[in-house]
Amino acid sequence: MKERGLTQKDVLAAAKTYTPTGGRDEFVAFASGGQSGQVIVYGIPSMRILKYIAVFTPEPWQGYGFDDESKEVLAQGRIHGKDITYGDTHHPAISETNGEYDGKFLFINDKANPRIAVIDLHDFETKQIVVNPIMKSEHGGAFVSPNTDYVIEASQYATPLTHDYVPLSEFNDKYRGAVTYWKFDRKAGRIDESKSFSIELPPYSQDLSDFGKGPSDGWSFTNSFCTERYIGGIENGRPPFEAGCSQKDTDFVHMVNWKKAAELVAAGKADKINGHDVLSIDTAVKEGILFLIPEPKSPHGMDVSPDGKFFIVSGKLDTHASVYSMEKIFKLIENKDFAAKDPYGIPILDLQKSLHTQVSVGLGPLHTQYDATPCVVYTSIYVDSQVTKWNYCEGKVLDKISIHYNIGHLMTMEGDSVKPQGKYLVSLNKLAIDRFQPVGPLHPQNHQLIDISGEKMELLYDMPLPLGEPHYAVAIKAERLKPVNRYKVGWNSRKDEKSAYRARPGREKIVEENGVVHVYGTLIRSHITPEIVEVEEGQTVSFHLTNLERAEDETHGFAVNEYNVNLSAEPGKTVSATFVADRAGVFPYYCTEFCSALHLEMQGYLLVRPKGTKASGGAVDEGQTYTADDYTKQVKTNNDTQAVIDSVVAFITSRNFKDFAPVVALVEDATDQLNFAADAKKKSEDYAAKKDFHNGTLWAQQWFQYQVKAADIGLRAKTYLEQNGAVEVKK
Repeated sequence: MKERGLTQKDVLAAAKTYTPTGGRDEFVAFASGGQSGQVIVYGIPSMRILKYIAVFTPEPWQGYGFDDESKEVLAQGRIHGKDITYGDTHHPAISETNGEYDGKFLFINDKANPRIAVIDLHDFETKQIVVNPIMKSEHGGAFVSPNTDYVIEASQYATPLTHDYVPLSEFNDKYRGAVTYWKFDRKAGRIDESKSFSIELPPYSQDLSDFGKGPSDGWSFTNSFCTERYIGGIENGRPPFEAGCSQKDTDFVHMVNWKKAAELVAAGKADKINGHDVLSIDTAVKEGILFLIPEPKSPHGMDVSPDGKFFIVSGKLDTHASVYSMEKIFKLIENKDFAAKDPYGIPILDLQKSLHTQVSVGLGPLHTQYDATPCVVYTSIYVDSQVTKWNYCEGKVLDKISIHYNIGHLMTMEGDSVKPQGKYLVSLNKLAIDRFQPVGPLHPQNHQLIDISGEKMELLYDMPLPLGEPHYAVAIKAERLKPVNRYKVGWNSRKDEKSAYRARPGREKIVEENGVVHVYGTLIRSHITPEIVEVEEGQTVSFHLTNLERAEDETHGFAVNEYNVNLSAEPGKTVSATFVADRAGVFPYYCTEFCSALHLEMQGYLLVRPKGTKASGGAVDEGQTYTADDYTKQVKTNNDTQAVIDSVVAFITSRNFKDFAPVVALVEDATDQLNFAADAKKKSEDYAAKKDFHNGTLWAQQWFQYQVKAADIGLRAKTYLEQNGAVEVKK
C-alpha cells in the first residue's frame, strides 16, 4: 500500500470491485457506443469490458459487414439506396416481460440516421435494422413497453415528414415532430414494420421517452425542448439556436395513449406518409389520445417510477427535479380540466395541478434512476458534476457525491424496470480530463462505479471507455442472460436458420452455378477444406465456410489477401464471402484466430489464372519423401499417444461427468476429433498396405494431429472435473 501510495479506503474500494480469476460479475451492462455505432458490454462490479456488439458499423473481428450474412443486415439500414456505415447510438433498452428485464433482446437507436436495431441476446448479434420512414433525426429511442409489444422512437429536430424540400419560412406549417411505435414480434424476434405506426407531433424538438407501468400502462411520455419553434441563422447575424430555444421557462411533455392509438390505426384512421401509418395531430386531439404538460425548460430525462404512479423530469437550465403524479394527471384529463391549448390545438394540462412535488437537486439536473428502496432515486447533475440521492415521495435530498466530470446519464441496476436492484450506480461522465494516462487530445469517456448499498454513496472505480461517446446504459442481473456458446452445425446466425450453404465434413465441394464459383468448405483445427481453389480472372467467387468445431470458444477466422475478406466463424456457424476475382495472381488465405498449435499451418491458396487460360493440373513437386521407417516411427508415436488418451477417457468416464455441461460439450468435441483420427488412421493404413509409405506417413501425421487435439480437450475436461468436485461413480 505504502509503495503505491494507496490508502485503506482505496484498498476497500478495490475489494468491492475485485472479481477473482475465473469469477463472474453479478450484473452485465450494455452501454451505447455513441459515434462508433456499436454497443459496449461490460461486467459490474469488475467493470471489465466483455464485448463490443457490432450494430450500425462494420467491425472486422466479428466479420460484421464483411461476410454476406451480416452485409444483408447492414443493407437493411440503407437510406434512399445509400449505404450508411456508421451510427450514433444513444439509448439501449432490454426487452421486458411484465415490466421486468427478461434478457431476451436488446434494442438500440441511431440518432444521426433514424434507425432502430434488434440484437438477440441468445448470441449477442444484430439481427435487424429498421429505418424510420418519416424522421430525419431522432433521440427518444429506444424504450420498450412493459411486455415489449412496442419499441418507441421519438424524433429530435423537426423536419417535413415527407421527403420533399420545404423552405424554413414554412417551418410552423409544414415541419413536424413525431413519435413512432415499432411493433415487435417476439416469436420472430423482429420488428414488424407493417404493424408499426407514428403520431404526428408539433415542430418542437422531442427528446427522451418512456412507457407507463401498472396504472399508467398504455401511455407513453416524451419530453421536448425548443417549443419556442425558433429558427437560428448565426451566419446571417441572427442569435443562434441556443439563445432562441431557451427563452421560455417551460417546454412540454407529450403524453400519448398508445394503446388507443393502435386501435385507431387498426380502424383505418391513419394517413399514409411514405407508405407508413401516421395519425395526424387533428385525429389524435379529436380522439383524446394526445396531451401536453408543461415541464422545466431544456429537459433531458423522462423516467417513470417502478410502480407507474409518477414520472420525473429535470430541466438542464433549472435546479429542480419535478415529480408528476399520474393520479392527478388522469383526473385532469377525465374532467377535461385543461389550462390552454397549444397553437396546434393540443390540450395543455396545468403544471402545478399535475405535480406531486419539486425538489432542488443541483444545477443542471438531467437523468433519474430508481433504487431498490421505494421512493429513493438518483439524479445526474451536469453543471455541478454530482449525483444527488433523494426521496421523491417525501421531497428531500439524502446525499450528494462529486464525480469526474460533467455527468450525462446515469444507470442503476435494472433501474428502468419495475424491480430495480440497487447496489451499484454507474455515472456516465462526458469529460475525463485528468483521470487517466494522457493519450492525446481525444480523451476516453469515464464511467465511474458508485456503491449505493448504504446510506452514503461511495465512489469505487473509474473505467476509461475509448470507443465513441456512450450516452446511456442499462444493466441486468447476469443470471437472466442465457446465451449459447455454440451454434448448430451449418447455422446462419443472422437469420436464425440452417444455412443453405452449409457443408459437412467429407462433402466439401467446388461447383460453378449460374456463373458463380461456389466453394462449400469447412473449418476445423487445423485446416481449411478445400486448401487450394483455382478460378479464372473475372469470375465471381463465393466462399461458404462452416466451422465444424463443437468445443466452446473454438472460433475460426478466414482472410484472403487483397480482396477485403475477413470472416469470423464461431463454432457451428456458416459464413460466406462473395467477390469478383478481378486480377490474376496468387492470393493466400488463412485462419485469423489462433486456434491450435498448428494454427499457422491452417492455410490455403486462391489461384486466379489469367482470363482465357486453363487450369494447370500439374503434379506438385514435394520437398520431402517419407519411407517405411518414417511410417513405423509415426505409428508408434500415435499408439503411445492413444494410450494417454485412453487413460484420460477412463478417468472422465469413471466420474459423474454428465452432471457438468461444459465437460459434456468437451467430451462431444473430443469424440469428434477421435472420429476424424480414426478416418485418417484408415487412410494411412490403406496407403501403407499399398506400400505407399509417403502418403501413409503423411496421413499418420494427420491421425496424430487429431489425437493431439482430442488429448488437449480431454485434459481440459479432466482438469475441470478435478477442480469442480466431480465424484467417482460405481459401475
